[in-house]
Amino acid sequence: MNFHVKPVTYVGEVGLKVLDLKEMIRFYKEIIGFEVLKETENAAVLGAGGQALLKLEAGNGIVPKNQRYAGLYHFAILLPDRKELGKMLLHLHNNGVGIGSSDHLVSEALYLSDPEGNGIEIYRDREPEEWDWNGSQVVMAVDPVDAAGLVQAAEASGEVFQGLPAGTVMGHIHLHVSDLVKAKDFYVNGLGFEVVSSLGGQALFLADQKYHHHIGLNVWNGIGIPALPENAAGLGYYTLVLENEEKRKATVSQLRDFGAEVEMQGDLVEVKDPAGNTIRLTV
Repeated sequence: MNFHVKPVTYVGEVGLKVLDLKEMIRFYKEIIGFEVLKETENAAVLGAGGQALLKLEAGNGIVPKNQRYAGLYHFAILLPDRKELGKMLLHLHNNGVGIGSSDHLVSEALYLSDPEGNGIEIYRDREPEEWDWNGSQVVMAVDPVDAAGLVQAAEASGEVFQGLPAGTVMGHIHLHVSDLVKAKDFYVNGLGFEVVSSLGGQALFLADQKYHHHIGLNVWNGIGIPALPENAAGLGYYTLVLENEEKRKATVSQLRDFGAEVEMQGDLVEVKDPAGNTIRLTV
């Protein structure tokens, strides 16, 4: 099962507001391995295998975050297989990049931050048949990752890191929100996702079609935190890719019935979640 193609609703692209465009392009190209698909004076579109996954946008008025806001906890780059994660691990190590790591049972993951503090997860999924479900809840954990096994998988392939491979996708996004109950209501009843895992009153994981999660939500930055200001560096938007225009119209109708304000400008359809995170609905 591929959870990142239609008819599944999945995260397509993440947009970041950045302070230093040149340095961020360098980092995402040299350290993460993105290819630059398009570059202008104030923006760059990055991707893998020709597929756009990340947009960096700089502006005259962008300022650093000065307190805890809602917004990005991390975006997660999903690699096609284990050897690719092993190659990434060796590449990051060889470049002296500090990382964290976890085995989540459903996946193996590496964690780091970009030069402006945006969180990044890079991971590979285990086969869905290997995931355990407790009723409607997928079983996940935070166990130590088998780093030696990852390195072995990379070395056995005889390949070295040459950037993100074709088949890399934006696996999921994990957000800081201000109110978990309101966020759950919006994502379930407004956007149509289902809750597949929860961590007490601290975090929720939501998915379409029984993925382990396309969206994570947490209140670890504090309950009642304000939305990220328009001129503050950090998450600008993320996209949800819907099956077709009919599905998009039905989702817009559902969001309006829910009470959300949907902005439509030409082909651009935007809505904000209750914490102020901007979502673009694309097809």
